Amino acid sequence: MFKLSDKGLEEVKKELNRYEARESAIIPSLYIAQKENNGFITPEVIKYLSNVMDLPESRINEVFKFYTMFNQKPVGKFHVQVCTNISCALEGGREMASHICHELGVQYDQMTTDGRFTVSRVECLGSCGTAPMMQVNDTYYENLTPETAMNLLRGMK
Repeated sequence: MFKLSDKGLEEVKKELNRYEARESAIIPSLYIAQKENNGFITPEVIKYLSNVMDLPESRINEVFKFYTMFNQKPVGKFHVQVCTNISCALEGGREMASHICHELGVQYDQMTTDGRFTVSRVECLGSCGTAPMMQVNDTYYENLTPETAMNLLRGMK
């Protein structure tokens, strides 16, 4: 059964006190829970947050299912999120995402057999002027080519 650490629970309560509306704490609380649950959210996590936050599970689920930054299943040690929205697509982002998958031998949203990488196509990551780009965990890499992207990934341990 999922349970936040004492520190995680304290952080969620801090977020709840920070806002006038409890719903405003959903996104930061989901981040906290995702981090403590090995990088993804399960129905059990949603139920737990619902009890802690005194919000309906359906309300938390609405937010969880809407945003792509919350993972619905386990991801690799390095979650490679490639922007494929219009600016990045025009600069080769979709082809770069396909190239990365091909080189790593996976389909989108699948984990490599060694558990190191998961590649996802995502909507705008807010770096349109430096397209194409990818986010690996919490770090942005911009002005990429398929080759420079793979070189970065090969160097990750």
